[in-house]
This record gives sequence, structure tokens and C-alpha cells, in this order.
Amino acid sequence: MKDRLICPHCGKVVQFYKKPFPTVDIIIEMEGKGIILIKRKNPPYGWALPGGFVDYGESLESAALREAKEETSLDVELIGQLGAYSDPSRDPRQHNISFVFIAKGKGTPMAGDDAKEVGIFSKDNIPENLAFDHGKILQDYFEKWVSG
Repeated sequence: MKDRLICPHCGKVVQFYKKPFPTVDIIIEMEGKGIILIKRKNPPYGWALPGGFVDYGESLESAALREAKEETSLDVELIGQLGAYSDPSRDPRQHNISFVFIAKGKGTPMAGDDAKEVGIFSKDNIPENLAFDHGKILQDYFEKWVSG
């Protein structure tokens, strides 16, 4: 998709291409306890997987490790990638593509950065008010990763 802008210096039409933003989400497994979700401080509100935007010059894996640490205070070990989620309507703010990682966490999670609260949940007690498409991601995780 192209948009037209007028250059403020020369007055000529400038075209730029709108592109989706890369993000990461991390399903952090806490051995014998469940998975970590964060309650978001900022809109869109609700419970969500820890995650966020990939910084310029950063790998997806590095972004996943950084976001896990920022939002849960945990150092995690990435053990796999569930997949990529690209529905243009998955995030009400803009078109984001999320690469979803699965990680092992140890220690005591504590809310940080964009997280208002941290919780550990099993498949049977996942909150209903999930942000984004995280319900679909968790459904895929429990069907393809946990039972597979």
C-alpha cells in the first residue's frame, strides 16, 4: 500500500510504502506450574503473552529474550517457535506480524515495563479477556505443542 506525502522542503510528492511491524510473543512455560501471561498496563488492555516490537538491528530471538526479561523479570531459554501470526486485524493499533516463541522460565516472575501484573495459568484457567489474537495463539499452542 502506498501513501502520498508532500515534502515540506521541496514541495514534491513523496511516496512511501506502509509495511507491517514485526513483533514477538513468548509463551513462557514454568515447569509444573503453567504458562505466564501479563496484564497489560496500556491499551489494548487485557491479559496477554509477554512480547513486543522488534527493534531495528535486533534478531527475533534477541527481541524475544529482551521482551521476556522486560515484562516478567525472567531470563528465559528459547526452546522453539510456534509460528507467525499475520492477520492484519490481530492488533487494533496497526498491522503487526508476530513471531511466537516458546521458552522455559525459572525463578519468580515479576511485572515490569508494560506489564501491570503477571500470572501463571494452566490450560484450564486461561483468562477470558485476552488481548490481540492471543486466544488463537494459545489454542494452537495447546493443540500443536503441548499435546503433540
